[in-house]
This record gives sequence, C-alpha cells and structure tokens, in this order.
Amino acid sequence: MSESNQLVTFQLGDELYGVNIMDVKEIVRVQDVRAIPNAPVYVEGIFHLRSEIIPIINLHKRFHLKKTAASEDDELLSAFIILNVDGMKLGIIIDKVSRVVSIERESIQPPPQMVSGIGAEYIQGVVRQEMGYLIILNIRDLFNPKELQKIAELRR
Repeated sequence: MSESNQLVTFQLGDELYGVNIMDVKEIVRVQDVRAIPNAPVYVEGIFHLRSEIIPIINLHKRFHLKKTAASEDDELLSAFIILNVDGMKLGIIIDKVSRVVSIERESIQPPPQMVSGIGAEYIQGVVRQEMGYLIILNIRDLFNPKELQKIAELRR
C-alpha cells in the first residue's frame, strides 16, 4: 500500500505550494499586522490571535518573489496560514488558499536546484501536475535556528 501526504495548498505569485497539513494550525483571514522596528526584512510584523502574539512572515520577501496583481475575488482568498514550527506558531502570508490534497509519496520528486527563484534547501519535493508543479515546502528548513530565535524574540 502506498503512503500519501495530506497537503494544504496555496498560491504564492504564479506558483502553487503545499505544506504538510500536520504543520498547519489554522488558516485565518488577512488582518492588520503591527510592524516591528528592526525586524528581519521578511517579517511583516505581529498580530493577535485569541490572545496569542503571532509573528507574520512574508514569503514573497523571503523568496524574493514578485507579488502578482490580485483581483478583488483573489483578495478575498488571501490569508495567513498559521504554522507550528517546532512548537512556535508563526503565520505566513499567502496570495490565495487553494485546497487540501492527497499526494502519493512516490509521486514526489526531489527538488531541482532552483525552482522559480527559491533555493532547493526550502523545498521538500515537487509533484508534477496538469497545470505545472506543486512545490512542497519544508517549513522546518524555511528558517535556520538563529532566525527562529530572532522571530521568537519579536513576540515579547
């Protein structure tokens, strides 16, 4: 029997990305984010979610991606995905929530060296689909321990 991964998929720029559903705490509508002075350039700020302070990461800035022009309908679909990264909650800004998909493990291919400007170190694998590729992000490798420490300090 083949094993499958459940992925939450979302649009970021022109590409479709996925993260393991077990790493996703929840998906919330985009809200006001309070900027933080001296934060790393890819940290958009923090916001309060049910009395918790959640740092918000801008993956466009992290990956140096251009933000695509969004229609009003797309604006309604933009969101924060709240992830649990080694016990720390942080949010990533996405352009558009897609859906939850099941991907057979054997259909996941190793990442090419460069995928649309994103280094292979952030990518767990890619899956060829009718409309192109689904890029599976490895959320634990998005930030090195020093960066995670810095982000954790922003919550204080």
